Amino acid sequence: MYLLRRAWANLKNEILVLPSRVLVALWVLGLALLPVVWPDPYILRIVTMTCLFAIFAASWDLLAGFAGQVSFGHALNFGTGAYASALLAQNLGLSPWITVWVGALVALVIGLATGWLCLRLRGSYLSLATLALPIIVIGVLFAFPNFSGGELGISGLRRLTTSPVGNYAIAAIAMLVSVFAMWLIADSKFGLVLHAIRDDEVAARASGINTTRYKLAVFMLSALFAGVSGALYSHFLRVAGPSTLEVALSFQAVIWGIFGGAATIYGPVAAVFLLYPFTEWLGNFERLSELRLLIFAVTVLVILLFMPRGMVSWVRDKIESVCPRCKARNGAWRRECRLCGAGLHGAFAPARRAP
Repeated sequence: MYLLRRAWANLKNEILVLPSRVLVALWVLGLALLPVVWPDPYILRIVTMTCLFAIFAASWDLLAGFAGQVSFGHALNFGTGAYASALLAQNLGLSPWITVWVGALVALVIGLATGWLCLRLRGSYLSLATLALPIIVIGVLFAFPNFSGGELGISGLRRLTTSPVGNYAIAAIAMLVSVFAMWLIADSKFGLVLHAIRDDEVAARASGINTTRYKLAVFMLSALFAGVSGALYSHFLRVAGPSTLEVALSFQAVIWGIFGGAATIYGPVAAVFLLYPFTEWLGNFERLSELRLLIFAVTVLVILLFMPRGMVSWVRDKIESVCPRCKARNGAWRRECRLCGAGLHGAFAPARRAP
């Protein structure tokens, strides 16, 4: 009984006080109930893929949104996790439950190497350098087809489970844990330092911060989570091929990150959950399937035109207001701050008369 009262108190005081947290809670509840309410294998497959790409998009945001290290080759980490897990499973016969973690660790090492090579550059030069790396890796894989499978990749991999519901549950749990972990990292003192480096690296270095160490760390963390998503992806589709390293996949992460809202973690996740099922749905129509990339591009362009800071940031500003005194967020309908009691100037707050 005590645990129930404690859970209700936390729900009431921490979740229900903000509309954005209520939406997140409803989204998590929807993920939990989906296999019960809508157990269609096709729907579960689409949402499973969405969960895996959500981890990938959030990992890009951790690197580019918070640290300002914009990567145009983030698929390198995704593909590294996929290929490392696939090669271990095929050549050594290891269980996917082991190879997924090893693939993520290999991606972490590649992230360290990428950071060590590219952090000598700044701005657009760094982005272009990261763009070249997955192209080089694809060339290496094509040069050794007996080892990597060449253009066909590595197929026939074992899934973590044979049940569609089981695969969905694994992807959903991995996504929730990974996204929450990245949000905790971004909301910690480590994330605060990343903000400082992104806004003014010279000032951060003058304050005594070892910016190179922090940037290497975020390269490694971002690669780790991208490697997890890539390894899970390869075992879900039972294949690891060059498509996991393509430039198009890297730019998909950039689009998801900017569309949802950079430096939020949850913004890219929301973007994936909107855009990926949307493009798959368009593919079901014969006349629209050929135009779905064009429709996708126009949709993204329109959203960014009217919501330059991203969709999630725009929506959150509409349903919540920031206290001018303590900077806490409140529901847009509140007239006083829920923490300090200061008057709010939200859209629904009464206008104050001039003295």
